[in-house]
Amino acid sequence: MLATAMTLMAVSACAHPAPQTVNQEAQTIIQGDTIEVMSQAMKRTIKNVVIVPKQYNAPDNLGGRYPVLYLLHGAYGCYNDWSHKANLDALANKYNVIIVCPDGQDSWYFDSPIDPKMQFETYVSKELVAYIDSHYRTFANRYMRAITGLSMGGHGALFLAFRHPDVFWSCGSMSGNMDITQNPDSWHIKDRLGEYDKNKQRWRDHAVCSLVDQVKNCPLQPAQNIIIDDGLNDIFIKNNIALHEQLVEAGIDHDFTVRPGRHSWDYWVNSLDYHMMFFQKAFIHGAELMEQ
Repeated sequence: MLATAMTLMAVSACAHPAPQTVNQEAQTIIQGDTIEVMSQAMKRTIKNVVIVPKQYNAPDNLGGRYPVLYLLHGAYGCYNDWSHKANLDALANKYNVIIVCPDGQDSWYFDSPIDPKMQFETYVSKELVAYIDSHYRTFANRYMRAITGLSMGGHGALFLAFRHPDVFWSCGSMSGNMDITQNPDSWHIKDRLGEYDKNKQRWRDHAVCSLVDQVKNCPLQPAQNIIIDDGLNDIFIKNNIALHEQLVEAGIDHDFTVRPGRHSWDYWVNSLDYHMMFFQKAFIHGAELMEQ
């Protein structure tokens, strides 16, 4: 049986509670853990918030396994943004899902070719996923993993999922910057990729809008579940509509919505509800596929 429950909470100020070590042998896990995970790629530890549903620790359910949602923050944010702004505990309980919020710093979730301390594609898609699967009772299967985020995190979620469809079957973006080449001097992107004028191809290779053909030609089936939305008055509305049109032209199924709203937490917290429902359906379908 598939367990599906999730929790939402968001943060604008980055408090730094003392990290707690997760004991793999322990049967009880705190519902809102802050953990540190060692990244071999970056040679340093990274903080993450992990939310488990209440059912996770129920005495009659200690063998139960859960799907996982990786929830990414935006630029100038940190790992506990979402847990301070949205009621993640309630969402985890409602959908019976583990929620993981990594500290992406201002990495844009790339493996930076110029900064060895910013290897966040490797960290999130490989190191963190491996850690969560080995320390929590998850379904270690692409069908049971989803990733989404806001702004920089929306770009990062699609970037990671499109490049690693074997890891993330479901993915989403809220107000994501789908074409980073339009912002060569903003949000520390050039600190990760180098100056745009000298590295144009590198920037294109790291833009979500350049990955559509890769998604179209992905040999893995069933195809990924994709949800994208943006506010009508958001700063990235034009390049979200452009990505939607690219996906339509390429024949790639996806859910695309434009709602009233701006680049704000009010919009993102509301948007997360829609993403949770979308991913719940994917997890249920994924459970069916795993039983075939």
